Amino acid sequence: MSTEHPALAYEQVSRRYAGVSALDAVSLTIARGSFVALVGKSGSGKSSLLRLANRLDLPDEGRVLVAGQDVAHVDPIRLRRGIGYVFQNIGLFPHMNVAENIGIVPRIDGRPPIDIAAALERVGLAPDLADRLPAELSGGQQQRVGIARALAGEGKLLLMDEPFGALDPVTRDTLGRTVRWLHDALGLTTILVTHDMAEALLLAERIVVMANGRIVADATPQEMLAGLAGPEADALVAIPRAQARRLSEMGR
Repeated sequence: MSTEHPALAYEQVSRRYAGVSALDAVSLTIARGSFVALVGKSGSGKSSLLRLANRLDLPDEGRVLVAGQDVAHVDPIRLRRGIGYVFQNIGLFPHMNVAENIGIVPRIDGRPPIDIAAALERVGLAPDLADRLPAELSGGQQQRVGIARALAGEGKLLLMDEPFGALDPVTRDTLGRTVRWLHDALGLTTILVTHDMAEALLLAERIVVMANGRIVADATPQEMLAGLAGPEADALVAIPRAQARRLSEMGR
């Protein structure tokens, strides 16, 4: 695929469920190497938009292109093998150990086995966890394994749907830093769906705000903080700002 194309593009994409519009003529282009956060209230269309990228769902109108190719014309299994996808509920196979979970994509793709120890160390886990089952790991460890599995396909597009939502604050912050480091170190294009505006501001270089199935703001964190992205973005930024102010007042 040509490197001249953006990593991901949505062209006038609409999606309806039982007659209710989840996405309304959304157009969005994501450049290669960028880290983009999709934020908004529950039901705003964030996850619906993300699922279209690897054909977990299909649009009613419009096109979705990955590296210039319309995903509607790409075999979905082949497409997904080249895209990393991380869920909030992790989705590890419970009957497989850590090594088997991480190595499943290269195995079914007919490629040589990957270095499991290196894959674990890359996400901050000890290699001796390779033989453990998911149930023997903490939530944070399981999510790190999920990220290692997403990267095992060696694709450069990483999709993350509320990946830290079920984690405690300390683990969430640490794992967010890990994902940002991996993004930079591996030259990934990362799209993060999150309802946490502080998380988006700290991790992403571009924030797309959604409401009622439409994009209502698209700006850098600096523009968001400066109040240059519109009222919907201002309302979201006001939440962590107010929390920080209350914490500061408590410490006086």
